[in-house]
Amino acid sequence: MIERLDAAGLVAAADDLAELLRDVTDGGSSVGFLAPLDPAAAKAWWLGLAPGVAAGEILLWVARAGDRVVGTVQLRPSAMPNGAHRAELAKLMVHSSARGRGLGRALLTTAEDGARAAGLRLLVLDTEEGSAAEPLYRSHGWTEAGRIPDYAADPKGVLRPTVYFHRAL
Repeated sequence: MIERLDAAGLVAAADDLAELLRDVTDGGSSVGFLAPLDPAAAKAWWLGLAPGVAAGEILLWVARAGDRVVGTVQLRPSAMPNGAHRAELAKLMVHSSARGRGLGRALLTTAEDGARAAGLRLLVLDTEEGSAAEPLYRSHGWTEAGRIPDYAADPKGVLRPTVYFHRAL
């Protein structure tokens, strides 16, 4: 089941979200953090998003297996007046125990549908070159916009290139 969370829902799910973030980071996915990720730091990062979620600056969905969060995705609409038509897709994550069942694709579809419902017409994202997510985005109609070498460190601290994608809705 995939559901959109408000700020209260985010706070209630913070422990599960922290565990998800730790799982994907410690498993080698480049989502902005270094491994090993401290559980308290992971939870604090999620709780720090609550004001943005409350203000509508971050749209957040989670996927659950039973009561446990096993996936998430965010949309971050542009704050600039000339970008009111676009958003960044961010932090698409699937727990290692739930991979290979189409959950990443379902989360991506949910975010795209949510963007349409919010009146957004353009989405952008970046992902580590060679990541498992790169073919998912391509197969879902996203277009590569370019690559930047040494853009971010992977969870082991090694600088890696990133690929930028866009998708018109």
